[in-house]
Amino acid sequence: MTEEFDKGFWEDHWRARDRAQAPVAPPNPHLLREVAGLAPGTALEAGCGEGAEAIWLASRGWQVTAADISPRALARAGERAAASGVGHRVQWVEADLATWQPPSPYDLVTTHYAHPAMPQLDFYERVARWVAPGGTLLVVGHLHREGAAGDGGHRHQDHAPADHSHAEHAHGSAGVQPPAEASATAASITARLDAATWEVRTAEEPTRSTGGDDGSGALLHDVVVRAVRRPRHES
Repeated sequence: MTEEFDKGFWEDHWRARDRAQAPVAPPNPHLLREVAGLAPGTALEAGCGEGAEAIWLASRGWQVTAADISPRALARAGERAAASGVGHRVQWVEADLATWQPPSPYDLVTTHYAHPAMPQLDFYERVARWVAPGGTLLVVGHLHREGAAGDGGHRHQDHAPADHSHAEHAHGSAGVQPPAEASATAASITARLDAATWEVRTAEEPTRSTGGDDGSGALLHDVVVRAVRRPRHES
């Protein structure tokens, strides 16, 4: 059985996290590494969740559009941005990323573990269209591992769903995996990026741990792709 990553799914997810008083994760370390050297400009965080990545970008001088399908998540994110003193640098947009169209392209488009109600690779290809010439696309997602536990998908009643800024809740030390339809490989993502249009700078499948020394954390299998859209005269 596969997930339906629609508005109801994500509202249920964030409601459950509210009840559990779950802590907010820090911004994704892949974002910090891949974007730290870029000059600030306009950015889109596609599937912003609680806003950790959007707030980090805003604190570094980016003017950020942060889009998510869940009004509950956006409300939480807006409160955090205001408390961080960067609320004026972030525009929060309630949007279904499978149908939403931004008004203009961005210097940076990022997405972190976002799962919309459309095929995952189609989603990555869709958001890539929103990168301005000379701009950067950064995709951080769940790695698809053939034959891994959970490869056939799971329901959020059985396991915590993979959310935008808390990938650790999709996994556990016992190896619970995100559903296959919400994962990808570096090769499958880069195959969607035409070499005449894109220069791939990073295509990795790193593993990292979110836990402490007590071994209670999660082992995360990520896929990270960063690519630069070639200026028009190069394509």
